[in-house]
Amino acid sequence: MPLKPNETRLRAPSARSLETRTRIVDAAERLFAARGYDGTSMRDIATEADVHVGLVSHHGGNKIALFHYTVGRRAGELSQRRVDALEQMKAKGDLTVADVLRCFVDPLLTLSQEGGPQWRAYARLVAYVSADDRWRTLAEVCFDPAAQKFVDELVALKPDRSRALAAATLVYTVSALLAQITSSWRIDALAGERSIRFQQHRKMLLDFCVAGAERLLD
Repeated sequence: MPLKPNETRLRAPSARSLETRTRIVDAAERLFAARGYDGTSMRDIATEADVHVGLVSHHGGNKIALFHYTVGRRAGELSQRRVDALEQMKAKGDLTVADVLRCFVDPLLTLSQEGGPQWRAYARLVAYVSADDRWRTLAEVCFDPAAQKFVDELVALKPDRSRALAAATLVYTVSALLAQITSSWRIDALAGERSIRFQQHRKMLLDFCVAGAERLLD
């Protein structure tokens, strides 16, 4: 399970304490997303949050505890949005592969675009965690319970295909999603212009993922 920041006080934390903790975790989120775990020090986080370094340890524990907490902090909301989208889509009628992938992709894509700089940082942090096997257990705890529901739906839609193929479909979709979030600027750079808007990026990403999924699962 992801470790939590130190909570040694018996009394409820004050509003000032909560504000300080949020500022520290927000700073950690930005730095871990930009520099990775190894490239970020507790002193860096203190400087970014404009607090004494001792407060970082007080509110966040050691660096790995703070990293786990930072990754886990938004995971529940992201997972719930994905599951809610899936349930709402199922309530409308029979699902398609495109429906399943859209319900998985849209929440993080939208939050990274519309949720402000902290959600954009978090999306990059998800990409970082997903790319490094040492965070495997953390990813399993934070993201796999929801992801397994989507694999279940793909298996139900394609019962003659193996669960491994359904899992691969979702993982490849995640890779494309994270590439879109972190590297869409490369499309503009290679195209030589900045003409593609968010909704166009969204459609291209979904078209790409659905085409690959249908080829893999059919």
